[in-house]
Amino acid sequence: MKIILLGSPGAGKGTVSKLLTALDGSVHISTGDILRNAVKAGTPLGKKAKEYMDRGDLVPDALIMDMMEERLQEPDCARGFILDGFPRTIPQAEALEKLLQKLHIAIDLVVNMEIGTQVVLDRLTTRRTCSNAACQAIYNVKTMPPKVEGICDKCGSPVIQRSDETEEAILNRLATYNKQTAPLIDYYQKKGMLKTIEAISSETVVNEIKSALKK
Repeated sequence: MKIILLGSPGAGKGTVSKLLTALDGSVHISTGDILRNAVKAGTPLGKKAKEYMDRGDLVPDALIMDMMEERLQEPDCARGFILDGFPRTIPQAEALEKLLQKLHIAIDLVVNMEIGTQVVLDRLTTRRTCSNAACQAIYNVKTMPPKVEGICDKCGSPVIQRSDETEEAILNRLATYNKQTAPLIDYYQKKGMLKTIEAISSETVVNEIKSALKK
């Protein structure tokens, strides 16, 4: 399968991506992962990206598209891929369309995971992450707390609330999403590629995607 997943922070795109990759061996691709891996590997594109990141600047779209072109041509993408949170803007969507045409790749479905603000706040403000960079296990103080409060089950490191998961930070992230990314819903709707699914649970979203792909 070749899918684009749209959805606000907290919609559950990462979880749904993992469930989808288990179905047919498609790979989960996020721009964050591509950037981190390229920088870590010290590739020519990674070195360029690091210069921007070290200055605190956004990595330009042209450089991200070059990285995306490299990634989509790696052997593991032959089975399919799930683009998680990319594209983020209309210009990125237009650039991605040109890239896919160049690579002779057709997207099967664009999924808009719809979720209410209050649900996002409840999900993210209760989320906790292991502070050990090598572990990064995720917990939820309501639904999946660590066995010992504040301590990671897996590695024993402190479990923390990320700075971007306070209520104020989340509302800012949602405002950015609505301004930059929400217009993509209309963009893909007009192309007849969009399926909107209420993101009640990850299993519900996966089942609806499977049904849509069969049609």
